[in-house]
Amino acid sequence: MSDLIRVRDLTVSFKTRHEAILAVDRLSFKLKENEILGIVGESGSGKSQTVLSIMGLLEQNGSATGEANFHGINLLSLSMSELNRIRGKEIGMIFQDPMSSLNPYITIGSQMSQILAQHTDLTKKEREEKCVEMLDLVGITNPQKRFDGYSFELSGGMRQRVMIASALLTSPKLLIADEPTTALDVTVQEKILDLILEVRDRFHMSVILITHDLGVVARTCEKVLVMKEGRLQEEGELNQIYYSPESEYTRELLNKSKQINLVNSKDPRKEEKTAYEENKLVEAKEVSVLFDLPKEGLFAPRELIAAVDGVSAEILEGEIIGVVGESGSGKSSFSRTILGLQKVTSGELRVLGQQLNSQKTFVAKTLRQRMQVVFQDPYSSLNPRMTIQEILLEPLLVFFSDQDRSVRFDRIRDVLVEVGLDEHFLGRYPHELSGGQCQRVAIARALLPIPELLVCDEAVSALDASVRAEIIDLLVRLKNDRGLTILFIAHDLAVVRKICDRVIVMEKGKIVEQGDTEKVFQNPKEEYTKNLISSVPVADPRLEKQRRLERLSKAN
Repeated sequence: MSDLIRVRDLTVSFKTRHEAILAVDRLSFKLKENEILGIVGESGSGKSQTVLSIMGLLEQNGSATGEANFHGINLLSLSMSELNRIRGKEIGMIFQDPMSSLNPYITIGSQMSQILAQHTDLTKKEREEKCVEMLDLVGITNPQKRFDGYSFELSGGMRQRVMIASALLTSPKLLIADEPTTALDVTVQEKILDLILEVRDRFHMSVILITHDLGVVARTCEKVLVMKEGRLQEEGELNQIYYSPESEYTRELLNKSKQINLVNSKDPRKEEKTAYEENKLVEAKEVSVLFDLPKEGLFAPRELIAAVDGVSAEILEGEIIGVVGESGSGKSSFSRTILGLQKVTSGELRVLGQQLNSQKTFVAKTLRQRMQVVFQDPYSSLNPRMTIQEILLEPLLVFFSDQDRSVRFDRIRDVLVEVGLDEHFLGRYPHELSGGQCQRVAIARALLPIPELLVCDEAVSALDASVRAEIIDLLVRLKNDRGLTILFIAHDLAVVRKICDRVIVMEKGKIVEQGDTEKVFQNPKEEYTKNLISSVPVADPRLEKQRRLERLSKAN
């Protein structure tokens, strides 16, 4: 096989007011035709900037030097108009967040047709037929209806399939996927990764997969590139990298990945339940939350969908309880109902001694103080216009308005130390911090009101392995030191098994299984739970190859 792309001495830098930041430092690699290359590394390693520079998508203050020869053409030397003739036609790209990449104001069909209009001479009818055919190919049900629909009407997995279909419209020679499954649950992730392998074989194209998940690489790739702080640490075949790594950094990444996996994820620091844990902070009995579906016409009958459907569960004081399930299973709706952000339609819900029901929509300020939440994306949940000090001062002004200024500053400083930061971060803005540091700030903000219940909604899913491990250690320590109760919502089952005392498994708004975490994971009773567990990627290429062969045999 000949080389499709050959990168030599690629250097990417960004100019700031104070200094030039080197993101990629003299990186060289090559990719053969019909080959899948995985580029891995922690946040800030330069993996995303590598492919963005190749695509000519760097920020205005960024510049790239070196060579990126694609079929003998140096992409780095092309003008924007010359690049536009290659991007979308010969090189397709799938981004991490399809909701940000798809325009919610324009139909899916219009967005896909624009690609064909730019790169082909097809008629309007032929473009529509091609788009519908591609949507059907990637497993979109009722593709004609989705062609005329909008991105916000689809789940995360379906939106990602639309992105893949869009990237494949022109049968590109190279497909670049930048963290395409990070925000997806494990079953959808499995289907998307299998889909990438299928379309690679069907269209005979090469793939560059950017990810921090070594399990995803083991499941999908043939060749691996390991990066750290913009520099190449190691390059080689998949089995060589995983079973005979030469770089100390590669061994470190593999060890961190294996610390949190379903094979051995029980945390020895889990404490045995004590008597005080029998106090029920949350008690739900047959709780349902219904939403109105959009009407098909003015006189169409009212249709309802149950986001939470007859859920009965308890959260005990001092425990970490996990809630898992696929996208649309109702786990986030259930947590928002507990927080008083979503009204109960029917059933009984008691939270921290207060009854929440369909008649009572007001949630007392004192109850708000006793419950706090940490969201998935810290960059979205922290105000980019405020310094870290201003962000942390907000909850104190709301809940402790009578405190002296010096007392507030001492509390902010103490909680920063508690989450592993110091007062030097107070003058910075969120964009000046890493993802892990931002998530620590988000946790610190949630701790300042001195809550009894902390809700973590996918709080570690967007973080790489080492940062994820640090945040998990922090949450376990807070639980043990403060006696904090944590509701942990996640699609990463390995993390749930590592830190949670009990687990609730949800499907289509209902609880299908719940109980002690180890018992549920070691002996799942429901087929749905078994499928969730078996879908989790493991950093073991041989095991992943065996799993894929088993899936293919079942499908046939």
